[in-house]
Amino acid sequence: MKWHSEATPDIGRDQQYSITNTRSVVAISGYRRRDLDYADQPVDEARAEDGAPSPTEQHGDDAPAPFRAPVGKAAGARARLAQLVATTINLARAGIAKVEQVDLAPDLAQNIGSPRWFRGAATFLSLTAVALAFWPDFSPVEAAPAVRLTDQARDEFRSQTIQPLALGGDTGNHMAATALVRPLANAPERPQLETTATFGRSDNLARVLSRQGVGKDDAARATELVAQAIELDQIEPGTQIDVTLGRRTEPGAQRPLAELRFRARFDLSLAVARGDDDNLSLIREPIEVDETPLRVRGTVGGSLYRSARAAGAPASAIQAYLKALGDHEDLDQALQPDDTFDMIVSYRRAATGERQAGKLLYAGLERPDGKPIQLMRWGSDDQFYEASGVGEQRAGLVSPVPGPIISRYGMRRHPILRYKRMHAGVDFRARYGTPIVAPTDGRVSSAGRMGGCGNAVKLSHNGGLTTKFCHMSRIAVSGGQRVRRGQIIGYVGSTGLSTGPHLHYEMYRSGRHVDPLSVRYVTRATLSGADLKRFQSTLSTLKTVEAGVALEDMHPTRPVAEEPVREIDRVALVARHRSGG
Repeated sequence: MKWHSEATPDIGRDQQYSITNTRSVVAISGYRRRDLDYADQPVDEARAEDGAPSPTEQHGDDAPAPFRAPVGKAAGARARLAQLVATTINLARAGIAKVEQVDLAPDLAQNIGSPRWFRGAATFLSLTAVALAFWPDFSPVEAAPAVRLTDQARDEFRSQTIQPLALGGDTGNHMAATALVRPLANAPERPQLETTATFGRSDNLARVLSRQGVGKDDAARATELVAQAIELDQIEPGTQIDVTLGRRTEPGAQRPLAELRFRARFDLSLAVARGDDDNLSLIREPIEVDETPLRVRGTVGGSLYRSARAAGAPASAIQAYLKALGDHEDLDQALQPDDTFDMIVSYRRAATGERQAGKLLYAGLERPDGKPIQLMRWGSDDQFYEASGVGEQRAGLVSPVPGPIISRYGMRRHPILRYKRMHAGVDFRARYGTPIVAPTDGRVSSAGRMGGCGNAVKLSHNGGLTTKFCHMSRIAVSGGQRVRRGQIIGYVGSTGLSTGPHLHYEMYRSGRHVDPLSVRYVTRATLSGADLKRFQSTLSTLKTVEAGVALEDMHPTRPVAEEPVREIDRVALVARHRSGG
């Protein structure tokens, strides 16, 4: 089929629009496919050659059939489209209403395990995942790369640091002197140098002064002057010595000693000063000292040690107090929470503020429903006596070493000699070097090498009792020395006829061997006559000391020194007066 368009007369007959062997489906103004289906039809050649007009394409209602849409088709399509839109809107509204009824953030603490709970957990996890996904990334700021310095640059930087300046080192680059540099005739320096030295354990005064820059002659003269006041070996280690050096007499000369000052004793301060005649002289400066004993009283409560420390008692005095009471009776039964402890300690207070506690002088214990305990230190052996003059009661003997018994008193086969003989003592197992203590008070009758016993010590006690300690590695006492109960007399070893480190402990009564484990030894010293009177008089005087007096200041009413007026305050005061303020 060929169509010739008459709407374009300028187009030749040979330029024709034709559709050959085609099936077209065109949608024009809502027409359906079947309205435009055409079959291939032959073209009327004769009509075309005769100049008959070709059929033209028409649209809409003006188009002839079959181009015209069937009646009512367009309106039906519009109705169906409107119905589809309305249905879609209704479904959307229903979905929105249903979503609004869903609780996306329920309380996860309620209805655990229900679908509503799982829905809330899923919401929480989803929000968490989104938050983590959009978490900002704070990348660290990259520092500038380190610059490699040359050796010369590094030395220059090092010379400009603070440490060389603090140590007094030279800093900066050095320059050679030129013709413009003129040497100073006299370099300014400090008129005096003040230093502080500490007296060491193996020091002497002359060596300490030399370390501080004191000349040899001045150090020797100062040592000679100090020796006139005290023994030089009485200077305790740790003593602080203040040294002041004067102005040089000439450039390059050694500074002279201007002043030397230190605390020689608790009650004495010494100074060596240079006078107007350029000679050193000794100055004694006595220090006022109050020796009123320190008395501490208080309730035992839950802990005697804590109560006594809270009341102001020194720790060493509390230990001595417990030991004195323990030697008198059993502390576990003697001390009760409502008991009152009473202790008096030798005490010294210096006017300069220093305090020094000494030995325990008196140990007392007052009981609400019992006999009080009153013990006072007396005699050269520092033993505590009761108020009646009866000394410490020592019941039983202290074990010489804290070890088990490995061989008892009696017949046995000797481990080295391989035959039976009397074992006249008790063997204690102990490690090498374990301290050996005296079982009770006594005197060292002999100490040294004793045949098969090796290094041994023999003690004599009251009542004709003698003890012997064998196989020691080292002896800590000497002959004639008095020892107290529990005092170390030597150390466990394996000297003499011994198979290993242990202690062989023997005991004699009136010169005959006895079993050390069978002896029940009790000692008690007593005072009588003039000694008892002096003891009771001293005890009465000691008990008059008031509790806590020694803890007070020596001069509580001493006025406080007025502070000097600063120069800036003085100038401001003068200016204010001049201005009439």
